[in-house]
Amino acid sequence: MSGLKRHHLRMPHVEPGQAVGLFGGSFNPPHAGHVHVSEQALRRLNLSQVWWLVTPGNPLKNNSNLASLEQRITACEAINSDPRIKITGCELNLPTRYTADTLTHIVNRNAGVRFVWIMGADNLGQFHKWERWRDIADLMPMAVVDRPGSTLALHSAMAAQALRHARIDEADSPSLANYRAPAWVFLHGPRNSLSSTAIRAQKM
Repeated sequence: MSGLKRHHLRMPHVEPGQAVGLFGGSFNPPHAGHVHVSEQALRRLNLSQVWWLVTPGNPLKNNSNLASLEQRITACEAINSDPRIKITGCELNLPTRYTADTLTHIVNRNAGVRFVWIMGADNLGQFHKWERWRDIADLMPMAVVDRPGSTLALHSAMAAQALRHARIDEADSPSLANYRAPAWVFLHGPRNSLSSTAIRAQKM
């Protein structure tokens, strides 16, 4: 952790009234698909920032091949040129383990900020397996960005079915941050096929 700068372990600066997307993951490694999802969210959800929440470890995944937090944050910064995309490993210093707890802590620390949870459609299919996933859905609006091979998750995913009543029309996505949770939108459009799993497999 010696190479991590202090600002890497803090929440990015944000002003009350701004709309901020939260995009969490291992980013092991980060790639153009992550950038694509973030750019889609910034443009179509009318966001001021997107925070990449680089997690110390994912409870649902085998972390034996996980690069260090320092390496992953450095790689995230290397592929990003948009100043609105903020890289943070703040979860390392939070008294939390699961995403639901981390997001609650972030909301409580940033009064007046309108947060949106962002995920790729590939994660929607397993969202119901996350610890207290319904708490996440009740905490802030969510945006699901289409990913290759995952479009059908819009209808087949257990979480999508459970939250069917809370889905808003895609035409209303620019105002998603103003909706009271639970509310979510599925963003169709250009898709990027890169995945961290495939990239790691190519290197083995």
